[in-house]
Amino acid sequence: MGSFWKKFLFFFLLTIQSFISETISLEDNNPTAYEILRDFNFPTGLLPAGVTAYDFDPLSGKFSAYLNGTCTFTLQGAYKLRYKNTINGYISKGRLARLEGVSVKFIFFWVNVVEVLRKGDELEILNGGCCCRFPYG
Repeated sequence: MGSFWKKFLFFFLLTIQSFISETISLEDNNPTAYEILRDFNFPTGLLPAGVTAYDFDPLSGKFSAYLNGTCTFTLQGAYKLRYKNTINGYISKGRLARLEGVSVKFIFFWVNVVEVLRKGDELEILNGGCCCRFPYG
C-alpha cells in the first residue's frame, strides 16, 4: 500500500475513533432521571412517568426533577402518593434524603415524604414520625 493510502487510512481511523469516543461520552453524560434512580439502587417507578427535565449534581447528590404538573397515584391499593411539579432532594446509594415535593396520604392526612431508604428487597418511606415499608419493584 502506498504512503498516501497509509496516511489516509490512519487519519480516517483516527477520525472515526474520535467520533465514536465523543458519541459514547455524550450518551454517558446524559442519563435520564430514571436511569439515575436505577444507578443508585432504586426502582425507576419512584418517579412518575413524564419527567420533563431534571438537574443532578453528582458531587453533592443534589437533584431536582420537573413534571408538567402535580401527579397523584395509588401505591399497593392503600396509599396515595402525590408529587408536586418540582421534586427536590439528595440521592446516594440506597437513600433519598431531604425530599421536597412528595407526600403520602395516611388515612385522612397528607404528610410529606422526607426520606426513602432501600432496605434489601423493601423500600422504607419516612415522613419524620412514621415509616411504611413496601416490597421493592
